[in-house]
Parts: sequence; C-alpha cells; structure tokens
Amino acid sequence: MRIVKNEKPLSPHLISKNEIIKFLFALGFLVGVYLFVTSTGIANIPSSSGRVFLIISAVVGAYMALNIGANDVANNIGPAVGSGALTLSTAIFLAFIFESSGALIAGGDVVNTIKKGIIDPSLIPDAQTFVWAMLAALLAAAVWLNIATASGAPVSTTHSIVGGVLGAGIAAGGWAIADWVKVQQIVASWIISPALGGLIAASFLYIIKKTIIYKDDMISAGKTRIPFLLGIMAWSFTTYIILKGIKKLIKVDMPIALSLGFLVAVITVIITRPLIAKASLRLENNSQSIDKLFVIPLIVGACFLSFAHGANDVANAIGPLAAINEAVRSAEIATKAAIPLWVMGVGALGIAVGLALYGPKLVRTVGSEITELDMMRAFCVSLAAAITVIIATHFGLPVSSTHIAVGAIFGVGFLREALKYRYKQRLELVREYMIEKKGKNPEKADSFVKEFDKASVSEKQRILLELKTAGGKRGRRKKLKRAYTEQLVQRSLLIKIIIAWVVTVPVSGVFAAALFYMLRGFMVGI
Repeated sequence: MRIVKNEKPLSPHLISKNEIIKFLFALGFLVGVYLFVTSTGIANIPSSSGRVFLIISAVVGAYMALNIGANDVANNIGPAVGSGALTLSTAIFLAFIFESSGALIAGGDVVNTIKKGIIDPSLIPDAQTFVWAMLAALLAAAVWLNIATASGAPVSTTHSIVGGVLGAGIAAGGWAIADWVKVQQIVASWIISPALGGLIAASFLYIIKKTIIYKDDMISAGKTRIPFLLGIMAWSFTTYIILKGIKKLIKVDMPIALSLGFLVAVITVIITRPLIAKASLRLENNSQSIDKLFVIPLIVGACFLSFAHGANDVANAIGPLAAINEAVRSAEIATKAAIPLWVMGVGALGIAVGLALYGPKLVRTVGSEITELDMMRAFCVSLAAAITVIIATHFGLPVSSTHIAVGAIFGVGFLREALKYRYKQRLELVREYMIEKKGKNPEKADSFVKEFDKASVSEKQRILLELKTAGGKRGRRKKLKRAYTEQLVQRSLLIKIIIAWVVTVPVSGVFAAALFYMLRGFMVGI
C-alpha cells in the first residue's frame, strides 16, 4: 500500500476541532435552506400542515444532498486522487464545479418521484399519506448514508433512496404496493455491478500490461497503443455522457450515441497520436514514465463522471422533495413532478457542500485504501465505470455507479495479486532450476534470480523457455502459494463494503417504515 511520508498524525483535540467546524458549516447550510424557504414565500401554502411539511422536507432534502456529496462523489474522483493525477483539493474543486453544472444544466425539468418505479403510488390512500411516506423515505436514506460515510463505506445512494421508498411505501400501502420484480433486479445488481466493473477494469489493465509494460521497448509500444486506448475512452465517455449526462436535455437512442462516440474516438486517436509521440521523446523506458501519459485522460474522465453523476443522482435528493412540493400544492399524488429552480438548487448546492466538507474521507478510501492505484490502474477503473453503465443501460439493468467503481478497483487489485503471485512463482521456479539442474548452491541461485529479475522481458522469456524445455517446471505450487501470495487488496475493507451494500436496502427500508409510523402517529395525535 502507498505510504505517505512526512505526515504528522493529527492530535485527537485537533481532529475534534476540525469535525466541529465541519459540523457547524453543514448545520449552517441546513439553517440557510430553512431561512430561504421560510422567508422567500416559497412555502406560502394555504394549508398550515402542508407549509410545515414543505419546510421540513426542504431541510431533509438538503441533508440528503449533503450525504450524497459526502459519500457518492468519491467514486468519480477517488481513482484520480489515489493515483496522483489530481491533488485532493483540486479534485474536490473540479467535482464541485462539474457536479453542480450537471445538476443545474442537465438535471431536467421533471423528475420521477418514485425512483426505479419500486412502488405503485396509486395504492397509497391519499396525498397526505404520500407526503408522510416520501418524507420518511428521504430522511431514512439520508441517515443511512450518514452512517455509511462515518464508517468509511462507499454505498449506493440510489439503493438507499430505493430502500427508503420501499419501506415507507409498504408501511403506507401494504406489501402489494411493492414491485418485487424490480426488487429482485436490484438485489441481482449487487452482484452484477461490481463483478462486471471488476472484470472490465482488470481486462483493460491486463491488456495494457501485456501490450505495453511487458515489452522491451515500452515507449515504442506506448506510442502505438495508447492513442487507441484513449480513443476507446473517448468512445465510452461520449456515449456515457449522451445516454446518462444529457438524457433529460436531448433524447438519443443507443445506436446514435454509439455512432457519435465512435466519431469522437476517431478524432481523439488522430489528435493524440502526434501528442503521445512528442511526449514520449522525454520519457524513460520504464512503467513509471508510461504511467504519466494517462494524467490528462484521468482528469477529463473525473470531470465527465462528475457531470453525469450530478445530472443523474441529484434526483435522489430532490425526487422525494419535488414530490412533496407537488403534493402539498395540488393535494394530489404525483408520480412525476416539475422541479422548481429552488429545489434543484438545494440538491446541487447540497451535493457540492457535502463533498467539500465530508468527501475527503471516502475519496481516500476509494482512491488509496482498497488497493494502491497508479494512473494506468485508475484509467482502467474510470473506463470500466463508463463501459459498464453503457452495457447496463442497453440491457435495462438497474446497476449502481458506486458498486461499479468500487468493484473495478477491487478487480484491478486482485489482478495485481494474481500477477504478482505468478511472477514470484516464476522466480522460485528459476531458483529451483538453478539448484537442481545447474548444480548451483543456494547463494549462487539467489544471485541468478536477482539477475533474472533485472533482465529484459525477452531475456526472461528465453530463460523460462529453457527451464520449461529442461523440465524444470516442477515447482511445489501449494507450498509456493502459502509462501508467496501477497495481499494487495484490503480484505477488511472488502468485507465491510460488501456488508454495507447488502444491508443498504433493508436497513433504509426498515428505518423508513418506522419513521412513517412515528410520523403518522404524531400527526394523527395532533
């Protein structure tokens, strides 16, 4: 894992002081939303109960947006920060700009109030009950996200709000209100999202290593192949932005999106080929130099992912709030609701503030604590995130961008482990071969292994071919596995994140149901 040098640990007193300051800023934002809604006439509704509920819902919606910024945005910028392509402060600034822009520019004028169609709102008896359910769902999802962020677990905000709506909906309208087919699809996505993201990321990383890093002349191989990798990235990200980032501004089907993406990819290859060739003149023939060629693509990818996230996931904060706003004004249950500018502003600003205050914790978790990321690995993670969403969109799979990104990071981490084990196994086989076939003593065998480790790729291949021909590949694999498997992925984080993913929907659902019953009991009591 990456070790940060010359960094003095913060004292508990300083840590508590920083936390208090961040809490006060967050509280100030919520108070600001409250004052804005109460003082601008937005909550000027004839019904006193409706007015109170809209004010409370605006504050809860702002709280939800804070937690989305604190937890979910890390998936977009974490790999770029962990690899060193961006500093933490620069990444947060860029995400602040692009998340807000995505929400305000491409967030849309109308939002589906029932995320993923998880419940049938027609089975809710009246608009007042619907308002109670939406408020309970929003608060439950926000609290669960807050808990997950505090524990350092990146979870799906979409699944959080889906669980909240599901639990509150069942409490309000009974078990028949739920679309259990949708629930099954969401449960399936717990496996599909990270597995697909991990497989794609690991595949691209293996291709990069096989075609560039494992060559004697890395620079020549990089000049030839990196422009095409950047073209694939341009293709996937253009298609991704068209399908997910601006879908509420312009409706484009999959074939057209792919065609436009391919056009951008061709232009990218043409433009980047001479640029890569020029940059390679200043590089040394090693993987660290090749790694630097992925800096700009990583920065662009982080910006694109943040824009698309702002355009899509702001609905997780404002969907229920827009539904409550529509219901208290029209006294009707709305499955779709217009988004007033102030509602969109609460969601966009809340996500940005939450990211600035509490985002760094999850950014570090995603960027460096799961496994060490260099720029090539981070490039593969970002690319896998876009491609997986495109595939899922084509097949109508309700995948989570959080699960995809984190799964991709685990994918490259486990590939690193596999490649490291394979290489160390080869070193041991070479050592055994030198002792058994060449009659060398252990010291001379170790010396030869060191020379083998420093040899060129072609020289290593020659030696291994000689070893295989001579029958030297008789290594004791089980013994080697026990002795040489090196863990490059944090298992404790893997277990914690999986548990958090599995319990997100049920925990937020149960909590939302409990909140609904409490809210209904309180309102009926008065």
